[in-house]
Amino acid sequence: MFIQLVAAMALAVGTPSDNFATHGDERLKALIEDALEANPRVLRAFADYQAARHRGPQEAALPDPTVSFTQFARTVETRVGPQQRMLSVSQGIPGLGKRAAKSQLASKSAEVHDELYSATRAQIVLRVKHAYYELGYLDRALAKTREDEALLEHFEEIARRRYAQGFGLQADSLRLQAQIMHAVHRRQQILGRRVELEAALNSLRDVPADAEISEVFLPNLPDLDLGRESLGAIGRQARSEVRAAFRRIEENEKLVHLSKIRHRPDLTLGLAWGNIRARGAQIAGTPVPGDGKDSYAVSVGVTLPLFRRKYDAGIREAAERLHAARLAYRDSTSMMDAEIRSLSFRIENTERQIRLFESTLVPQAEQALESTLAAYASGTIEVTGLLDIQRTLLDVQLGLARLQADYLKAVADLERAIGAAVPEEAQS
Repeated sequence: MFIQLVAAMALAVGTPSDNFATHGDERLKALIEDALEANPRVLRAFADYQAARHRGPQEAALPDPTVSFTQFARTVETRVGPQQRMLSVSQGIPGLGKRAAKSQLASKSAEVHDELYSATRAQIVLRVKHAYYELGYLDRALAKTREDEALLEHFEEIARRRYAQGFGLQADSLRLQAQIMHAVHRRQQILGRRVELEAALNSLRDVPADAEISEVFLPNLPDLDLGRESLGAIGRQARSEVRAAFRRIEENEKLVHLSKIRHRPDLTLGLAWGNIRARGAQIAGTPVPGDGKDSYAVSVGVTLPLFRRKYDAGIREAAERLHAARLAYRDSTSMMDAEIRSLSFRIENTERQIRLFESTLVPQAEQALESTLAAYASGTIEVTGLLDIQRTLLDVQLGLARLQADYLKAVADLERAIGAAVPEEAQS
């Protein structure tokens, strides 16, 4: 009961209007908006929600009246003449409170579908972000690979000059040319992966797979407030799956109420008209009073809930479904808490590695390359030492780009886990 009270208070606050962040990247925002407007999964989820909304008026309406017509093959003799045909109208009226209970149940079902629609939107946002940030990494890798090719070509030129001057080896030039070919092959592999991601992102936007997406630049990394208690509170308020789980509790509470009143008798009101043919003759010389006068009747029917076992079984079924819904809510919150803890640790760990790369590894690799290149140009070291440093620099640069993209993807995962933009630290 306490859990439901806390969840109800959280739901009453409502979800934030902007449930995803782009960290100032307007291009990413435009891609997300395109996907949310055109993605078939989003549109299907919205259609399901709209269909559920239209269920309420159906449940609140009275059942259709029944009109029946009877033509007697053999007329029924009455005092005022033979009855030839009969017309009747009847209207069923569900038991007290049943229509309202069914309407409320349909309304809660529509709220569940609304949350599922929001969950679908959030999942599409996550997939767009993952594809976008991975494209950003690949484009960074392509740029660094091109720089590496240019650097290797510069090395090869130095090797040829050294060989021409008589203190270098021709094998150095051949080895560098092989490294250039290897770099070209690596760039082609990256381009192949980019084409696949570009097609995947276009599919999310429901545009042709070969639509061009120009170079993507990774945005600046945000400084986040990763307080797990505050993130958990945000998630209980904003995550669609948690909200849907709570709505299912409310839905099943309405189902329990409906199952408890199903035994209430349903009424049927009817009106009948009977067509009587006049005899046109007297009986024993005495006119028949009301000769040929049509008949009218009013009927009232009521169902008798004699077989209570089925109603009792329905109540037990609804109670078990309510119990299962409460357990599902607990499960959804515990899974969310586990995701928050795991993703927060991943973000913090990735951030530490990025600082290490930016402050130490990248500057040291760049300095080492400069000194090694000077030593090679002067003939102090062999080409193998130069290539080792060159590969180290490329690995460090690509490693930094990989960490930056992974950081942004982890932030997107955390945003999906709590159902809202991850709060950023206040700027001092």
